[in-house]
Amino acid sequence: MLSILASSLLASLAVAQQIGTFTPEVHPPITYQTCTTFGGCATHKGSVTLDANYRWLHTARQTCNPAGFNKTLCPDADTCAETCALDGADYAGTYGVTTNGSALHLLFGNGGARVYLLDDTDNYVNFHVMNQEFTFDVNVSNVPCAYNGALYFSEMPSDGGISATNKAGAAYGTGYCDAQCPTGINFVNGTVRVISAYSPTNFDGTLGSCCNEMDLWEANSLSTQLTPHPCNVTGEFICTGTGCSDLCDSAGCEFNPFRMGNEAFYGPGDVVDTTKVMTVVTQFITDNNRASGTLSSIRRFYVQDGKVIPNSMVNLSGLPKVNSITSDYCTAKMNVLDDSTAFNVHGGLAHMGHSLARGAVLVFSLWDDLGGGMTWLDGLAGDASQPGTLRGPCTAANVASNPASSVTFSNIRVGDINSTFSQVHFGQCGGEFYEGPALCTDPFQCVYSNPYYSQCL
Repeated sequence: MLSILASSLLASLAVAQQIGTFTPEVHPPITYQTCTTFGGCATHKGSVTLDANYRWLHTARQTCNPAGFNKTLCPDADTCAETCALDGADYAGTYGVTTNGSALHLLFGNGGARVYLLDDTDNYVNFHVMNQEFTFDVNVSNVPCAYNGALYFSEMPSDGGISATNKAGAAYGTGYCDAQCPTGINFVNGTVRVISAYSPTNFDGTLGSCCNEMDLWEANSLSTQLTPHPCNVTGEFICTGTGCSDLCDSAGCEFNPFRMGNEAFYGPGDVVDTTKVMTVVTQFITDNNRASGTLSSIRRFYVQDGKVIPNSMVNLSGLPKVNSITSDYCTAKMNVLDDSTAFNVHGGLAHMGHSLARGAVLVFSLWDDLGGGMTWLDGLAGDASQPGTLRGPCTAANVASNPASSVTFSNIRVGDINSTFSQVHFGQCGGEFYEGPALCTDPFQCVYSNPYYSQCL
């Protein structure tokens, strides 16, 4: 019986190449919305797919990459593509990934997961957010120290790099890249990684997959940050060895309220209370208020308990108080906190905008770092006597394994500035220098009071 199954699967591989048949691939459905100022929001049907590196890559009898690719099964990329299948995923049972309407729930379980948003053609949704805002709801109440429930943009190929040696494509979660130039990605640049893995000059397979990355949300219940990571490359770019070290700004120009001095802004019971669901709004402002403009500011709002909460204010030497990411903010932060100059070296905010104008794939993930702790996000990252080294309240005593950790993202919306969220009754909705939402929740309307103030009445 086993030999019949093996023969059947290998025969199917000859036709379908990288798509396996042991586990049917059924993408968990999810909805998302696109919004305009005057037309409201339209709902779209999508789904999520699991990253290829989390999946079983195998023949009928053997795993193709138990610790680097099996050299007998995969002497080269073409042979590997014809021999090995990328199988479907048991989303809920194995990976803790479930959906309900507009909500995606990630349970850490056996090791977390990384998933991508698909459109109704099984390609990644390609978001264009210049002169737009991106909004979502999130519940981080069950994400402890050293865990990260993340939502971010990656300039991945929207088809997953589908090719002759990658038949699975976006439907099976291939083509991942980010500004850390991660190694060990099985399917890169439209091919299987074995070509690099067996190169005499790169036998260990340390092939990096680099691209621009916009971290909309890296957070647990104790700390959060918003971070653009520009790269000197376009789309997915493959690097090897030391050539990976100077392509991207891996640290980025982050905005972390705790690090920037407001330790009571975000956390349990704080201004933004992480024991409750919150709405997170990120606006990508351009210099000419058009999608064709240069990215000049990344602005953040929160909405919770019926209140619109602007991002925390920062006072850096030589810079007026700000609560958004601008070129001046990034330069001042480098000078005051002795941060790396890599952000400006790699083109800064303008270059991040060029990437976002080309389009980006939405990534959701839940992961941990129990060994070293996630101090770059939530703890002491460096010499405590130096300014800016404390990123959050977590210490080694707070770090513990918690397979029950989970995060829920929901109500994903993208659209015109101030079109994806509304101000409540008596809230400000207009006026000179006002930067919040111009819409009011029903049945209230925005009523002019004076040039500096309009109110929802």
